[in-house]
Amino acid sequence: MKLFLKIVIGAIGLVLSLILGIVIVSQFLPGEYRVERSTVVNAPPAAVFAKIGDLKEWKTWTVWHARDPQMELQYSEATSGVGAWHAWKSKTEGNGRFTLTEWQKDQVVAYLLEFPDFGMKSDGRLELKPEGAGTKVTWICSGKLTRDPLQRLFGRFLDKLIGADFEAGLTKLKAVVEQ
Repeated sequence: MKLFLKIVIGAIGLVLSLILGIVIVSQFLPGEYRVERSTVVNAPPAAVFAKIGDLKEWKTWTVWHARDPQMELQYSEATSGVGAWHAWKSKTEGNGRFTLTEWQKDQVVAYLLEFPDFGMKSDGRLELKPEGAGTKVTWICSGKLTRDPLQRLFGRFLDKLIGADFEAGLTKLKAVVEQ
């Protein structure tokens, strides 16, 4: 019985030490993240902007809408320009709200992305720059991470997770605009 008790106490001590170690290490991880992907679309900036400047057009090229066709969408009265927003509820993609914070025709669409279920916010932007006969589209997402150890650890994987969605979305945007 004493041996069993020593093993249990040792295991508990090991688990607590591991948890404490993770908490301590997580505080030294970056408190911010940035994800960036680009592509060149063989079309003028105005053609690309037609798909990114109006929030209702996003469902034609982003991966999140494709992954959940049953997603509930709500839009502000105006779906383009600063202050326009759209919100969604989804069993697979989570719930969120997306508000345009900058809107420069044929150049930039910037937004605030909010995930209330996770207490996370991020800033995003799509930048358009003429490149040859086409348009270079750069999609950027950045934000701050709280001191929460799980959020800090999760932050280490955001580039891979979000980046894959950005790449797929940009590929589809390119296909939609070029057709």
